[in-house]
Formats: sequence, C-alpha cells, structure tokens
Amino acid sequence: MGRARRIGISIGAVAIAATTSLLALDWADRNYPPPLEAAREVSTEILDRDGQLLRAFATREGLWRLETRVDDVDPALLRMLVAYEDRRYERHSGVDLLALGRAAWQLAANGRIVSGASTLSMQVARLIEPRRERSLTAKLIQIARAIQIERRLSKTEILNLYLTHAPYGGNLEGVRAASLAWFGKEPKRLSTAEAALLVALPQLPEKRRPDRYRDNAFEARKRVLERAREAEVVDKTEVELALNASLPTVRRQLPALAPHLAEAARRKAPEASIHQTTILRPVQEILEKVALEAGRKLDPKVSLALLMADATTGEIVAEVGAANYFDASRSGWIDMTRAERSPGSALKPFIYGLAFEQGLVAQETIVEDRPADFFGYRPKNFDMQYQGDVSIRQALQLSLNVPAVRLLDAVGPSRLMVRLRRAGVTLKLPPNEAPGLAIALGGAGITLKDLVQLYAGLANREQPVRLGDGIRDLAELVDEQPLFEPTAAWTVADVLGDVLPPTGSPPAGIAYKTGTSYGYRDAWSVGYDGRYVLGVWIGRPDNAAVPGISGYQTAAPILFEAFAKSGLAGTALPRAPTGANRIAASDLPQSLRRFSVDPNGLISVSARERPPQIVYPLEGSVLELGKGPNGEALPVVMKLQAGRAPFRWLVDGKPMSDSTRRRTGEWHPEGSGQSTLTVVDAEGRAASVNVFIRN
Repeated sequence: MGRARRIGISIGAVAIAATTSLLALDWADRNYPPPLEAAREVSTEILDRDGQLLRAFATREGLWRLETRVDDVDPALLRMLVAYEDRRYERHSGVDLLALGRAAWQLAANGRIVSGASTLSMQVARLIEPRRERSLTAKLIQIARAIQIERRLSKTEILNLYLTHAPYGGNLEGVRAASLAWFGKEPKRLSTAEAALLVALPQLPEKRRPDRYRDNAFEARKRVLERAREAEVVDKTEVELALNASLPTVRRQLPALAPHLAEAARRKAPEASIHQTTILRPVQEILEKVALEAGRKLDPKVSLALLMADATTGEIVAEVGAANYFDASRSGWIDMTRAERSPGSALKPFIYGLAFEQGLVAQETIVEDRPADFFGYRPKNFDMQYQGDVSIRQALQLSLNVPAVRLLDAVGPSRLMVRLRRAGVTLKLPPNEAPGLAIALGGAGITLKDLVQLYAGLANREQPVRLGDGIRDLAELVDEQPLFEPTAAWTVADVLGDVLPPTGSPPAGIAYKTGTSYGYRDAWSVGYDGRYVLGVWIGRPDNAAVPGISGYQTAAPILFEAFAKSGLAGTALPRAPTGANRIAASDLPQSLRRFSVDPNGLISVSARERPPQIVYPLEGSVLELGKGPNGEALPVVMKLQAGRAPFRWLVDGKPMSDSTRRRTGEWHPEGSGQSTLTVVDAEGRAASVNVFIRN
C-alpha cells in the first residue's frame, strides 16, 4: 500500500470519526437537552397598575424566585458581575478555555484549587440542574450543559437565567428577591455598594449573609469592588465611597400588599405567573396602614374594609378586605369588601335622588319628621327623637328615617330597585320577599364594592360605570342613561357636601353619607369628590352585634383620614349643571313648599287632583344651554307636579311630542330668545312659564 493511500485512508478515518462524533454529540444534544423548561418556574407576582410589585407567592418548593431580566437590574451590577465572574463572557461559547487552562495550571502547581474557571453559562447550568457531588464527572457534565445552553439561548437570555436563579441564602433566589429582601427596593437603581454585595453573595450565600456574618459579607463586597476598579467598570471615587458603606442588618419581608385581591387573582388564572391589577401601590400601602391602625382601636373581633375607586373609569385603586389579613381573631382572611351586609342609611341619597328627579321635592321643601304608620310599618329615628317639620336638605343631612320612608313610599321601592340596577347593582332581598319600605333603612343586602359603585354613579353623573374586579381592567363605561339626571345628582351632592365632618376630622371637600345597620352590626361611610369614591365598612365578620358603633362616630373618621392620606384628594365636586341651583323656600312654587302626605304617609290624593304646575324651569328663568362631550347642546329638563296623566308639552303653542305619563321631559330649543312652555293634563288643565334661552 502506497504512502499516499495510507494518508488518504487515515484522513478519511479521521473525518468519519469526527463526523460520527459530531453526529453523536448532536444526537445527545437533541435527546438530552438541558432542563430549561423546569428552570422557568418562578414566583407568581401580583403587580399594581404601574408594574410595581404588590405581592409575590413562593414557588412549589417554597422559594422566593422572582423573574429578573437584564432590563430590571442596575447596569452597574451587570458590569461588576461580568468583571468579577466571567470577563470574557461575550467572547466564549459557554466554556472559557483560557480560564480552564489557568485553573488547571494553578491546581497542578499548588496542589489545591486557587481560582475557579466556571463561566456564567456554567453557573447557570449548575443552577438549573444542581448536583450534590463535586467531581470531575459533574464538572464535565456542567461544561456540556453550558455548551448546550449557549446553543439555545442568547447571551442576554443566559444572564436573565442567572439573575433569576442565583442563590442568596435561605429561600431567596435571584437578584430581585435579594434586592427586595436586603434593601427593600427593586434592583433597577442600586447604589454601587448595594450592587457589589449582590454580586458577592451567590458564591457563598449562607456564609456571607450580612445579617449573620457581617465580616464575611464586608470582605466579599470589598473583593468585588476592587475587581471592578481594576477592570475600570466603576469609577474609583465611587469604589472608595462604597468600600465604607454600611451593610444591611435585617432581612426584610417581601411585599405582601392587597392579600385578598392577590388570592383572587391566583384563583382566576392559576397558571399565570404575572397578574396585572388596577391598584395604585402607594394608595394601597396608605389605606392598609390606616386600616391596621384603626383596627387596633377596635374590639379584637371587629374588622373593617376599605375600597377606593376612580369614578371616571371604574378602576379600583385600593382595596383592603380586612383590618389585618393575618389576624385570626378578626377572621382576617375573609374579604369583607365582597360580603353582603345591611347598608343602614347609606342608600338614602338614592331615594332623595329619585324624588328630586321626579320633581316631588326641592332642597327647601318641608317634610314631616313625626311618628308615622305605613300600613303597619312604623319607622323610628336612630336617636328615637323626632324633629317635626324639617327641610328635605336637613332630613338628608341628619339622616332622618321617617322622611326617607315617606319619600320611598312616594317614589316606590320597586322603582328604586330598577334605578339601582341601572348602575349595575342588585340589592339582596330576603327569600321570596318583594321590595318594601324597609329598604330605606337597610332592609336589603349589599357589598361594599357595590355600594362604592352606586356612589360612583353619583360622582360621575354623566355616565354610569361598572367597577372592575381590580385584577384585570374590566371596568367599563356603560352606554346607558346615567344613574340620575345631572340636576338631581348635583342636588344630592350639594346636600351631602355640606354635612359636617366628624369631630377632629379635617375638611376634605367631599360629599359623604354614613349608615348604621339594625342592631349595631355594621357601620358604613362612603364619600366622593370630583373623581374618587371611598367606602368604609366596620363590623364583625360573623355578623354579631358591636354595641356602640355607628357610621358617623366610627366609620366616618376613618373615611376622612384615608381620603386625606391617600394623596388623591383634591378634585373639586363638579359645578352645578345648567338649571340646577338652590332655591329659597320663599321662591318655591306652592306645590313644592311642603311634601303633601296623608296620615298614612302617602302622597295626598288632593295633590294629584290639583291642576298641573311646572316646577322647572321657573317662570322668568334665563337658561344657558350646556354642552355635551362632543360639543352638542344639552336639552332643557322640564318637570311638573300635580295634574292627571297623560300630559302633553307645548312650546310657543306647538306640541313637542306625543302625550306622556312621565312628569319629566326634555326640550331641545331651536335657538335663543323668549319661549313659552305649556303643559296640558288629561283634564285639559294647563300651566305655562316664560323662559329666555341664551346660547
């Protein structure tokens, strides 16, 4: 056999062997891939509206492992990490051959390991597939895994894995969890000293814990800083300052805000690792502190709940389901924002709103506050006293029971229920029971969330909203009629806005109402300004009585404190819409000066038999037409009292539309100037007013 042939055969054999080896390695790589999927398990995170962490849940192994990406970390930490752990990270393919050679030479020369040769890729391989033994075989497997990882992931993705899985002692894994535990902040803006400590800890996480081994932590941080100075990745002045910086002495708890909402988020989407909410973390923190401090002043078995929402969008911005989630004596795990309880007097503003809208009463209309019998139902005031003749304004501000029942009897409990459903709220009635007059005093069930939603309808008088669940942005503006027409909603707010704050509470510029349920079981207070609505509930989760609590004395002070501290107060209540104003008692039409009732509390029959009377607009009114959201002119609202339905409206003698049984109507003036409005009832009786329209 010639020499050339032998060389050819040898080359061929080498080529075949190399090819076979490559094919074998490729086969092994494909059939025994690195366990990257298993490495993807991270802690479930509940985030606020701006992406801030509200709460995290440990993994199934009990680890705090918050997913961390390069963009989540201060760039100085990344520079120090690469300088300290793997200077040629961007240039190798998983294994640094120069570092391996240096480590082998030092081992042979000194008989012991002087320096390591693990790259960041090799460390990631060890982190996602840990092995107890420290042997040559384990190291070779680690090298193979590092090469496999480099084939599958980019350098940034490998860094993401390291930043997420690096050990920091105990059950802490990853830079984010460590930064929150040691410094109480996200790792986006770390000081040089803080970043250096987080680079140093993973090498010996238990032996370098700053709360237990301060000297070890100090020396390890010093080595990282000196290496960073040598590599010129950190300014020398910054290094000098960082060398003498203090070390953390306590491991903090990770954020655990909005616990009830967090649990609900996990139940809603158990497979998701990130849950975005509509909560504002700063507001949530403040309201939880207010609830905790208030709870300490209450009986140990009494809890409380707060819920704050944006009335313009329906987003829940803060939700506190209990005074203390971890307090077993208060059953803190029960979310009392979703529990159905009796609202006491908290629904009265909606009765008055209907009465204002229907033209039955005005703010200065006189109503009787005296004992009354409504077919066997005899309501009494909270203090068992009666005020006699009072104005409607006084009756609502003082939360008098008899006047509220008189008005509900006039507008009808069923009509109130229908109107509340317009805002997306259905009251819970006793089984097989029709709506009755007891609703005025709390004879129905409602949740704090639904009560806040109703008051959002008063605050956002142009369009009703549906509060979202706070977990995802499910809040929506509803393309329906508003809860009340703007003048009625403004009138309610005008009355409630002048209710005095509780003693010692600062003025907050809010309209608010309180409620106390029968038997002192629930105390409520709900208030709103021009944008936000806040509701407070106090009581026992087991529905037992709490002697001495009341909406005004117990819940209202918390409402004012929470509103003031939230940082969201300050939006003024909306100005009066066109045609809405306070009318002195002496200027009221005769039919609006007193709410006529018979001895049973019903609207007097004689009132129905009187001729119709236009109660709005008033004779001689000058009306400026308001503008809608798209610039269109808003209609003039017309109201009448007395008379017999059906009614027909005329403008300057011309019929506006078909007859109607409603005592309210709308008129779209065709231009400015003097006009005469006339209404004719079924008996042919008429009433007219002259008004002037000004565009």
